Amino acid sequence: MRFYPTFFRLVFSGMDAERAHRIGFSLIRMADTFGAGIVLRPFCRPAKELRVQALGRTFPSPFGLAAGFDKEGHGVAALANLGFGHIEVGTITGQAQPGNPRPRLFRLVEDRALINRMGFNNDGAATVAPRLSKARGVLERRYQRARPVVGVNIGKTKKVDLAEAVEDYLVSTRELAAQADYLVVNVSSPNTPGLRLLQDVRSLRPLLIRVRRTAEEAAGHRVPLLVKIAPDLSDQDIDAVTELALEVGLDGIICTNTTIVRDGLRTDPEQVMKYGVGGLSGVPLKQRSLEVLRRVRQKAGESLTLISVGGVENAADVRERLDAGATLVQGYTAFLYEGPFWAARINRELARELSRPKN
Repeated sequence: MRFYPTFFRLVFSGMDAERAHRIGFSLIRMADTFGAGIVLRPFCRPAKELRVQALGRTFPSPFGLAAGFDKEGHGVAALANLGFGHIEVGTITGQAQPGNPRPRLFRLVEDRALINRMGFNNDGAATVAPRLSKARGVLERRYQRARPVVGVNIGKTKKVDLAEAVEDYLVSTRELAAQADYLVVNVSSPNTPGLRLLQDVRSLRPLLIRVRRTAEEAAGHRVPLLVKIAPDLSDQDIDAVTELALEVGLDGIICTNTTIVRDGLRTDPEQVMKYGVGGLSGVPLKQRSLEVLRRVRQKAGESLTLISVGGVENAADVRERLDAGATLVQGYTAFLYEGPFWAARINRELARELSRPKN
């Protein structure tokens, strides 16, 4: 399984990052199409002792795949073969859009990081919804009660004016709520102009209230609702969003999205400047993501489900987030560096980690 870092260095490291992602994801999906899941599922399935009860669901493992890898729900069943306890699809917008011009994804190999300015490229909610319905059906047949959980992450269509953002989010909500085990309102990507302004509680309150109401109407039942926040918020703003989440009865918060900060990188600064604007993910985000998690947990008590993401690479990182107050943990960037058996390896190591007493 550890051959992949060498394979990455020889094959993918010199390739355009988005092209490499597309090829790698296609191979994962192709393996499922040709029946490799029959072998992969028993090999990668999380141990029963890793199961977590959260958001009214049973998660096979606390470790899942963050939004951004499967933006359009093309590979949910294939990714489930690899041992992820949940797969968050998206970000999906009310209208289809191509995203930002290429190149828009860049590796910082020395930092185990990525810069992306993808811009919510996706097929639009109406197209993704039936895809997710089919994928959930496949998961239910394969896994029954122990199936991986499917989260759906929604954002604002770029060409929609900020003043019309709420209605745009409601388009996605109506289409996708019935297919979501949980729904995430993404107001924290740095790659859609003005989007982060929606994190201000005066804008966020009506958005969350209306998405919650519309999701329940569309699905015919309560859909767990979370908001995803940026690591670049001030501590005061983090507290305000947490208080709002408690006030409006959200189910949880995802801590955190990518950062616009470029401090402390090993990669040559001139090269980083050439890459340009975008959200930074991976190891450089680890400390701030952990700080935000701890602050939100302290403010929220046990009232919210917290999903921690940012700089998670191994089982020790997952356990650190769980010990710091996370209910669930997500990864993404390290998946591109570690390869297809990353989640299975984390699950095995995590099962051993959790069996040891805390220091």
